[in-house]
Amino acid sequence: MPESKRFLLRLDPRLFEAVRRWADDELRSINGQIEYLLAEQARRAGRLPHQRRTPPSPNPPGPEEDTEDSAPPPRTSDAVSVRR
Repeated sequence: MPESKRFLLRLDPRLFEAVRRWADDELRSINGQIEYLLAEQARRAGRLPHQRRTPPSPNPPGPEEDTEDSAPPPRTSDAVSVRR
């Protein structure tokens, strides 16, 4: 991971206290909270790519394959026999 860029940030004391309380609520440092908020807004504005929260599947299902959310096909013992 690249080293973080350091710079001085001046904030209104009321804004600083609001960010401090918010950081405490979310168990982050003040610096971590500010970085999280800036990154989130940069993603929403399309200026920073979205991060994947789960690792990509090595073999994503194709359009004709079942996904995890779809029901499995019935077993032969579950099939209803049809009489003619």
